[in-house]
Parts: sequence; C-alpha cells; structure tokens
Amino acid sequence: MNFITLKNITKSFNDVDVLKDINLTIEEGETLGILGRSGSGKSVLINMLRGTKDYWPDSGKVLINVAVCPNCLTIESPSKDGEKCSCGCDLAVQEVDFFNCDRKLFAAIRRRISIMLQRNFALYDEETVIENVMRAIGDRLPYEEGLYKSLELLEMVQMNHRITHIARDLSGGEKQRVVLARQLAKDPMLFLADEPTGTLDPQTAVKLHNTLKEGVKGEGITMLITSHWPEVMVELADKVVWLENGEIKEEGEPQSVVDNFMATVPVPEKPEIPEFGEPEVVLEDVKKHYYSIERGVIKAVDGVSLTINKEEIFGIVGLSGSGKTTTTRMLMGLTEPSSGGIKIKLGDEWIDMTKVGPLNRGRIMPYIGLLHQEYSLYPHRDILGNLTDAISLDLPAEFGKIKAIHALTTVGFDDSTAASILEKYPDELSVGEKHRVALAQVLIKEPKLVVLDEPTGTMDPITRVIVTDSILKARTELEQTFIIISHDMDFVLDVCDRAALMRGGKLLDIGTPEDIVKQLTPDEKEDMLKREG
Repeated sequence: MNFITLKNITKSFNDVDVLKDINLTIEEGETLGILGRSGSGKSVLINMLRGTKDYWPDSGKVLINVAVCPNCLTIESPSKDGEKCSCGCDLAVQEVDFFNCDRKLFAAIRRRISIMLQRNFALYDEETVIENVMRAIGDRLPYEEGLYKSLELLEMVQMNHRITHIARDLSGGEKQRVVLARQLAKDPMLFLADEPTGTLDPQTAVKLHNTLKEGVKGEGITMLITSHWPEVMVELADKVVWLENGEIKEEGEPQSVVDNFMATVPVPEKPEIPEFGEPEVVLEDVKKHYYSIERGVIKAVDGVSLTINKEEIFGIVGLSGSGKTTTTRMLMGLTEPSSGGIKIKLGDEWIDMTKVGPLNRGRIMPYIGLLHQEYSLYPHRDILGNLTDAISLDLPAEFGKIKAIHALTTVGFDDSTAASILEKYPDELSVGEKHRVALAQVLIKEPKLVVLDEPTGTMDPITRVIVTDSILKARTELEQTFIIISHDMDFVLDVCDRAALMRGGKLLDIGTPEDIVKQLTPDEKEDMLKREG
C-alpha cells in the first residue's frame, strides 16, 4: 500500500540546492535504501521525513497516507484502515500533506516516526540501560508490561547482559544498540536510520544490521536507511535510490543500483613503497597489565616491539580487544606502560615517552596529531574557526585563511569548495565533509607524527578514496609519518606501507599489508576484509 509520496521536493541551504525536484514513492512495509557519496543529500532527506524544522522543504510536498482516529488522533499505518482504535472509534485512512497539515496532526504523525542518527548517542547518561528504554515507552504501557517490553527489546539488540549498567559507561557500539532499543520502544510506523553503524567495528555493525533486519524489517515497519556499506543495501533494502548532487540518478533493484554506484568509485593508486628515513618511533618489549579481582592479571598488551620509520604509513591492525588501541595510547603518552621502552625522535634527540614532564614527553606532544574515531568539531565556530582559532593557531587573519584552504585542499576539497565552506558551520556539512575537516584540523598543526584511530568509520566509498589519497599526499608534501589503527584491512591495503597484526595483546607479525592478510584467521578475514582475492 502506498505510504509516503514525495512530489517535486526541493531544499536549499545558503542558496545552494541540496535536494532538487525529488519524486519518490515509498510503500508500507518497504525498506528503502538511500545510496550516495558524502554531500549528496541523503541525511537531508532523512531529516526532512522526520519532520525536523530546519529541513522542511522549500517547495514540493510530502504526502503521507495514515489511518487516523477522529476522536483521539491516534495514528496508524494505512493498512489499519477500518480497524478499531483503543478508544473505540474506527480508524480511517486519509492523505496528509505532512508540512501543511494541522499542527496537532503533524505532531501525532511525528510521534510515530523513529530515527537513528550517525554519531549520535541520545541517551540519559546517568541512568541505567533498562531505565533508558523504559523512558522511551513512557506511560503508553502499564509499568510491569513496559518492563517486560524493555527486557524483550534489550534481548533483541543483544544488550540484556548490560541492563543495570549506567549508560555513560557503555562502549560506542553498546550505546548505539541501546539507542536502537529506545527507538523501537516508541512503536514506530516509520523507522529512519542514517548511517546507524558508521562508527562501529565490523562485529558490532553486523549485530546491529541483524537487529534492524529482525526488529524493524521483520516486523513489517517501513524503513529508510542510508549506509556507506553497499552490502547493507543489498541485504536489507527492497529498493535502492542513488542520490547524486541532490538528484535521483537511479532507482531500482538493490544489487543493480549498488553495482552501478560502485563502478563510479575510483580505485586509489598506491605508489611504490618509498625509501624510508631513519627510525622515528621505537617500542621495546612494551607491556600493559591490569589486575582484576575476578580474572586476575589481564595482559592487555604483552611484550610489543616494533620500529616505525620517518615518512612511513604504518598500520596496527586487529579485531576489537586485540590491544592495538592500548598500544597506541601508550605510544602517545596517554596510558602508562607496565614495563618496556617507548621512544620517539624529535630532531636529533630521542624522547622517552615513559617519562612525564615538559622536558620529557611534553616536548614532543605538540608535534603529534591525533584523529580519534569519535572526533568532534566545535559546533558554534565556523570551519575557519575550527581550523585556526579553535586549535590555538595564532596567525594573521589572511594568512590563517590561506593556511586553512591549503589544509582543506590537502584532504580532497578543490580550491573553490575549500574557500566556500570556511564560513559554514559544522552542521551545514555532510558527515563525510566533517570527517575531512577533522583530518584537516589535525594536519594544519603540522604534526610530524599523525595517529589516525579507525579513520574510515563514517566514510562512504568515495570519501574513503579521497582520504586515502589525502594521506598519501600529506606524507609526500608535508613529510609526515602516519600510524593507522584499524580493523579495516581493505583500507590498510590501500594506504599502508607496512602493518603489524595484533591478537590477544601480542604482536604476531610485521610485514606488508599483503603479508598480513595471509596471517589472518578465517574469523579475522570475515570481520576485517571485504575485498576478494
């Protein structure tokens, strides 16, 4: 049954058309996949269908067929036409012009729409997991019934082992699953998912995709999902729309549209491995042991030794819990090692990173740049401010602007685009564009050592290629050394010169990325490697 119809939808921001004459029909119970590169308009369309004020269309209509109770204004999907409402009245289908209807009707429809946004963990931090889900149910159900419903949802999202944990203490993947449970607790008739697994590791992402398949698609709830994982489109969607520069380029069967889209994704050209400079980072038998009353001594990192050379792009790879992040935190002086040596070269001197103070590791910290997977930009500063004032670069205004544009072109923006976004604010950019700005924010400080923690988390395929090229370009032009921590072996194959494989806190092997692939277990290949061959 026809559920939602978009007619000639156009939306602009700052006189730039983001959606252009969009015409689209969504059937009840259908899962529609929205594919496109960063900045194509995917997130704008998702937020518009949520009814978010700033995303209302400039022209065109969003028409929604809903079954409405004339007495209590209960809203149901159109297939409920003629059924009894809980108040005793009959539900009747009517076509609603979503953005030009009575405000009470608009609010009633909006309550039946749930949304999961990428990089947004909208939880009550000080409350437990079960309390967060019960809050979403509210007073729609009696307390005991609501409690059992919450437990059922947490079991569905595989979080029933965390029900008494405080929300702020959860990992990013766990928070995202609780967010999903909360959104399902609202009993939606329309579920919107904007890159819901963008920042998650592959294992957690698969769990979330399976839950979407079971708890949303399997329950007959109409769903719109954007994802930079093409295989998600093929597995979940009944129909896929490819957006390009705000227009529908193609619409149809998922596999066909995905194949055509992926054919436009350029393959990065990896240069020959250069002649490296002298050793720049040295770890010698580094260990990090914790003590747990329940488990005794936990060897998070157990005797890691490696050398990274000047201007090398070095990957540290492994599944979650392998020890790669702990190793990197010790390398940067953010976590104290239990034993072992860590040295980074500054000029002609070796800095001992195990020694605190301004005369020891404090000397080199300004020369290390870190892009964390949970990066954030200053929301109330424009992009120029994010790249200069906000990171304490005391530069003359015009020089600062030149420096900012150069940093933006280094991460893949052309000159005109780089200049045009300097006055924009982060929420005016797509997630892929924000990701590149965050990388530019690191590079503009001219670090000699750049550490990228899971840098491909929120990237669509084309942005991945741009960032790959940006890293290779920065290594050549800025003479920088890169350390990349990742579970994305495809990205490591594209960008890294050498890589180290970690498993269970131990460093198992060091070699070319191709050599490391040969050392992966079947489970590691399944979770870390999507490329065939």
